[in-house]
Amino acid sequence: MPDLLEVATEPNRRALLRLLAEGEKTVTELSGHFPVSRSAVSQHLLLLSEVGLVTARKDGRNRYYRLDGAGMVRLREQFEAFWTTELDLLVADAGRLGPQSSQGNI
Repeated sequence: MPDLLEVATEPNRRALLRLLAEGEKTVTELSGHFPVSRSAVSQHLLLLSEVGLVTARKDGRNRYYRLDGAGMVRLREQFEAFWTTELDLLVADAGRLGPQSSQGNI
C-alpha cells in the first residue's frame, strides 16, 4: 500500500481533499478545478481511495467521491506522530550541541 502521508501531500491530491471537504463531488465537478485531464484527476482519486482517504459511490453514470472520516483521522494521527518524532529529534540534536558560548561579542 502506498504511504499515506506521501499520497496526501502531493499538491493535486491535497487540492482534491480540500474540495471534497466541502462535500461530495463527481469527477467532472472536481476536474473543472485542475489544468490536467479528467483521467488524471480520476487517477489521483483512485490513489486517495487506495489509502482510505476518500470513498466513492456509483449512481447511474456518475461516481461520487467524498472524504472518508476514518481515513482522515488516520492521516491526522500520522501527521501528529511525524511532527512529534521530528521535534523529539530536534530537541535531541540541540542537546548534543550543548550551550553555545559567546566569544566576546558584547
